[in-house]
Amino acid sequence: MLDLRPLKLLAAAALLFPAAALAHHGWNWTEEKESRLAGTIVSIDYGNPHASLKLRNAQGVWDVDLAPPSASARAGFVEGVAKPGDRATLTGHRSRDPDQLAFKAETITVGGKTYDVYPRRPKTLKPQG
Repeated sequence: MLDLRPLKLLAAAALLFPAAALAHHGWNWTEEKESRLAGTIVSIDYGNPHASLKLRNAQGVWDVDLAPPSASARAGFVEGVAKPGDRATLTGHRSRDPDQLAFKAETITVGGKTYDVYPRRPKTLKPQG
């Protein structure tokens, strides 16, 4: 008799993975109101599925999602324009969970230049340097 347990486990994992992947992508996990976040870049990743960085301020270390690499590159936010230790100011939307230091950025200002990684999204806050 064929043991189907590994196949059942694989099927269950396949069903759970999209939900986990979507949990932190998109905008459903963020507040509707735009806000501003400023601090010092701790680390930065320009890779898939979206550019991301860790930003330290008085509240702690934030996980920040930016746009996918292609959109970030179109905005000019490419490897080398920001690095750990740089001060950055972002506009976007923080997590709906007030205990979670997570932020989805629409703009990032670093080195006196603002990069609008989501240019088609309506914005209520003007970026600040």
